[in-house]
Amino acid sequence: MNQVIVSVLGHDRPGIVATVTGILFEYNCNIENVSQTILKTEFAGSFIISMPTDLTQAELRQALKDGLAAMNMHIHIESVLEQKPGLVPGAAEPFVITTKGPDRKGLVASISAIIARYGVNITNLQAVFKGGSEPGNNIMIYEVDIPVDIDRQEFYRQLRAKADALSLSISIQHRNIFETINRI
Repeated sequence: MNQVIVSVLGHDRPGIVATVTGILFEYNCNIENVSQTILKTEFAGSFIISMPTDLTQAELRQALKDGLAAMNMHIHIESVLEQKPGLVPGAAEPFVITTKGPDRKGLVASISAIIARYGVNITNLQAVFKGGSEPGNNIMIYEVDIPVDIDRQEFYRQLRAKADALSLSISIQHRNIFETINRI
């Protein structure tokens, strides 16, 4: 089996997931991982699948394109490599960084630049911006993997300094603590 990632983008409507997964089933593909979300009115879905060795990416792309033609979706398929250059995983721990504060351009860029500078990988990002200056209305949640060998105190200090400069409140918690505190 060949492992690929299938990305589907376009205007949201009912039936996208059903159509994509139905075609994958019809072509004997196995879904190994999936992430799907709606951003305002736009659908974004990524499916990591195993394809049979006798199925080509071009054949699968055409089947998805034909099946989703009425929905005008954009399809991208790419091989999943076992290890891509530059993404050598080391020992890391999962954390959640949450910021709240007034909306302005560059918030995500400012915080993510510090995260990248320390070699921290963002594994999931959710941002809800409603505009205006009400701090509780604008929230960013970064799920990150922090390498165990970085200077965490300096990393936290840099994040807190940037948050203060942007009038943001910031919280940095180990994911296990975050999930325990936020469990319903």
